[in-house]
Amino acid sequence: MISKISEGITISVETYYQPDYSNPVNSEFMFAYRITIENNNSFSVKLLRRHWHIYDSNGSLREVEGEGVVGVQPQINPGESYQYISGCNLRTEMGKMHGTYLMENIGNKKTFDVMIPAFEMSAPFKLN
Repeated sequence: MISKISEGITISVETYYQPDYSNPVNSEFMFAYRITIENNNSFSVKLLRRHWHIYDSNGSLREVEGEGVVGVQPQINPGESYQYISGCNLRTEMGKMHGTYLMENIGNKKTFDVMIPAFEMSAPFKLN
């Protein structure tokens, strides 16, 4: 598991290769990731947007951004956490992602960026 704290928010990431949804012969590799967002601040926050940088091991870069995560904009109160699972498809057996969440302090309506740590995705057979 990879974790990073920024702006009083802890982001933890776990990744999983999805062999049933992958087709290596056609250069299709599917990965799932579980993200836990913990609010260590004294105020509630709302996750407004996400911005991802996705790298394949062949050097290609994709950027993905949009509202919320998995269709919601969760509010996370002090001392609480929010967890979700999403996925990413790659054209190679290995890659990495990192990014930011745009959060809002519910109390004063100010927004701030929270860093999502870089994490690697590797098909298990590539590691041998």
